[in-house]
Amino acid sequence: MTSSDPLGHVPTLSLARLSPQDFADAIGSSFREYGFAIVTDHGMDPDLVARGWTLAKAFFALPDPVKRAYLVPGGAGQRGYTAFGTEVAKGASENDLKEFWHVGRALPAGHPLAEDMPPNIWPDEIAGFEETFTALFAAFDAVGARILSGVARHLGLAPDWFDAKIDEGNSILRLLHYPPVSAQAPGIRAGAHEDINLITLLLGAEEGGLQLLTREGEWIPATPPAGALVINVGDMLQRLTNHVLPSTSHRVVNPQPERRHIPRYSMPFFLHLEPDVMIEALPQCVSAENPLREPPISAHDYLHERLREIGLKKG
Repeated sequence: MTSSDPLGHVPTLSLARLSPQDFADAIGSSFREYGFAIVTDHGMDPDLVARGWTLAKAFFALPDPVKRAYLVPGGAGQRGYTAFGTEVAKGASENDLKEFWHVGRALPAGHPLAEDMPPNIWPDEIAGFEETFTALFAAFDAVGARILSGVARHLGLAPDWFDAKIDEGNSILRLLHYPPVSAQAPGIRAGAHEDINLITLLLGAEEGGLQLLTREGEWIPATPPAGALVINVGDMLQRLTNHVLPSTSHRVVNPQPERRHIPRYSMPFFLHLEPDVMIEALPQCVSAENPLREPPISAHDYLHERLREIGLKKG
């Protein structure tokens, strides 16, 4: 089942009710037009998700000195806590009005990718935090692979084309908190930006504020049904497809002044390639009408280049 309308709303697609090929056609079409899609019936356990919201809110309610004990010096924000006002959209002059916690892929000791993916850290103050978010990371990872299977079909690739490239990808689950702001606060909680990774899977956008920039230059809302995922193309997938699937600028704006006392929480999962994968334009995405846009680059080098641009990595 898919739905869209002529007013420029992002299509809503059912992952469970569409056949694999119909889902591939639908998400490919939505990505080409918007760089975004809304996915329902994704199969993530609603009780697990509800526990995640409860524990995330409990963590962000802790006193600042307690939260700041989980800052990781020199860690580029890839694990643990990142304080309010640290991250800035690429090219922006104002820092975003948010704080967040990162959970990454857990690797066994001595794993060859351990330098790229350090161990997770967990807050001692919140019971069940590690178990819940380890399970949520795995759930997002599995749904992301299913969605990328549809993207692969759309691009004329084997349905499992992405599997070996993301199996130990440097993916990140972010627990995100936009604290209340004053009625006079600037209108942007997160400045206009594109994501670094392959695709982003976002829970919590039904709370409102997420907008995307259409190819006509209009900002439109991306507001899903409760529990649905908002999926967007990241820069790595845009580069891999030679911009056939665009990484669309998006932002989070403040609500109306009378609602600015209400905090906003969301849970994006940034699905990444394995660090040694080369991001090189697919031959079927290069043509005389769409010549090669960018040279090949490893996923590791591209990630760290972009982390410097958004202020999470120094030097």
